[in-house]
Amino acid sequence: MQKQNILFNLDDTLSYCNRYFNRVIGEFADQMITWFDSITKEEIKQKQLQIDVKAISQHGLKSERFPESFVGTYKYFCDLTGKEKKKDEIQYLRELGFKVFEIPVEPIPHMNETLQRLKEEGHELYLHTGGDQANQSKKIAQLELATYFEHRIFISEHKDTTALSDILKTIKADPKVTWMVGNSLRTDIVPALEKNIQAIYIPAETEWQYNVVEVNVEHTSAFLTLNSLQEVPDAIHKHIQEHAMSTYRLSDRVPAVDRKVSLEK
Repeated sequence: MQKQNILFNLDDTLSYCNRYFNRVIGEFADQMITWFDSITKEEIKQKQLQIDVKAISQHGLKSERFPESFVGTYKYFCDLTGKEKKKDEIQYLRELGFKVFEIPVEPIPHMNETLQRLKEEGHELYLHTGGDQANQSKKIAQLELATYFEHRIFISEHKDTTALSDILKTIKADPKVTWMVGNSLRTDIVPALEKNIQAIYIPAETEWQYNVVEVNVEHTSAFLTLNSLQEVPDAIHKHIQEHAMSTYRLSDRVPAVDRKVSLEK
């Protein structure tokens, strides 16, 4: 089997992530309605999402951005309702926001088996995850991902096409045998297709709205959608076989006289 370069996203591709954020956002909304009885939980969650997503363009995927979205939402509704801003309440919300980063990470089902199989088949595995160095490194250590990726780990605070392009240059990847596997249409799939490498989209159990975008990219590379992580090895193997067969059929169509001329040259 032809060796492939396979880049994996981490959060909600190899390990659960959004379920923890949703849990803490739920706690945040529950607390907020005790302070603002005229505001609904849905209004609170929508404002928090708006503030959180807006901050990404400036701060990237740094961990501090999420707790500050709680504080920003609180201050917004204080201004809207005339409530006094209290330092102890702001501190409580910051601590609540940081709580999400203390939850032990859980692997997606079949994570180890999938990575082990790809490794044994001789493929080069890379990890490309978005976030800050400290938080993502902690997750990587908890999941013992160095077993599969060794030093081939890239952490990007701004995970976009530029970040992926820099990685592809660093590893000197041939686009024809390079893959990006992830759950984020915005930060995994669109950058991969823009760089014309193969892309495998595995939808998360619950998706962060920031990750959901239209995929309108011209590309000649493969774009697959799978239901689960464990389907990845077979999907890649099938693509390799189909590509080899199409190449064989194409060469077989060359007229004999053309092949003779080519040989004489």
